[in-house]
Amino acid sequence: MKKFVTFLLIMAFSIAIMAANYPRKPVTIICPWGAGGGTDRLARFLADELSKKLGQPFVVVNKTGGGGAVGHSAGAYASPDGYTLTLVTMEIASMHWMGLTNLSFEAFDYIAQVNEDSAGVLVKADASWKTLNDLLEDIKSNPGKFLFSGTASGGIWDLARIGMLDAAGLSVDSVTWIPTTGAAQALIELLGGHVDVVTCSLAEAISQIQSGQVRALAIMADERDPRFPDVPTLKEFGINWSAGTWRGIAVPKNTPTEIKEILEKAILEISHSEEFKEFMNKNGFGIKVRNGEQFYEFVKEQDRAWKHVLELGGYAK
Repeated sequence: MKKFVTFLLIMAFSIAIMAANYPRKPVTIICPWGAGGGTDRLARFLADELSKKLGQPFVVVNKTGGGGAVGHSAGAYASPDGYTLTLVTMEIASMHWMGLTNLSFEAFDYIAQVNEDSAGVLVKADASWKTLNDLLEDIKSNPGKFLFSGTASGGIWDLARIGMLDAAGLSVDSVTWIPTTGAAQALIELLGGHVDVVTCSLAEAISQIQSGQVRALAIMADERDPRFPDVPTLKEFGINWSAGTWRGIAVPKNTPTEIKEILEKAILEISHSEEFKEFMNKNGFGIKVRNGEQFYEFVKEQDRAWKHVLELGGYAK
């Protein structure tokens, strides 16, 4: 027993020494999405900044497939030594409910959240609806008449739409979802008069909003976006629902606390820098910073919320 206790003490001491010298070699950041996309660009920015701050190369590796399952799984099941990080996205709270993987958010320890892009409710500028209430009343009076779009069926903007209708007391089938390859195509369909409403991030529609082609009726956020100060939140209409996509850094479960603290401190410092703010604004990304504990609680709540929405939409397996 004495030898076992001594062994544990030696192991604990060794881990503490290793953590104090962290990082001692290059660190991998797994991006579950393809090169050139928004998540990839953010991963590479964070990698460059972490390299500068912590003195070792941080290298982005794209592991795609399975609707995000491949990359998230590779990150979660890596050695918990601090040398594999993952830029986790909202799919970690939804894909297991859809039967894409058995992996859940509990497989990670959370370092920091750096981004959140809330869904907006967008219509053509010449639409008769001047407020969100106008639109919802029209949907209530004419179930099945209006066409919504924004992404593929079961994608984030479809799920945001489902949650909004449910929170507003409307059937999720009271409108028809028209799947598209993404917000860009959906906005073309909107301007062409082929769909009535698009749900996507306001940043994805910023050129159409600024040119006066599209009107944003609301944003599904807890507070107004400072880039779009005139767009009210759903909560201002008495609808308790917020939704969007988000990104942050996580590590495999049981990564040493000392290493997590080093990473958390570094990423929080980066997220408050002018360089980070300039990068995020240039790329149209919303800034939302949560520390590790706050990020975990947020993802835990997201997991519960998306389960309910996926069940409502008939996407849960």
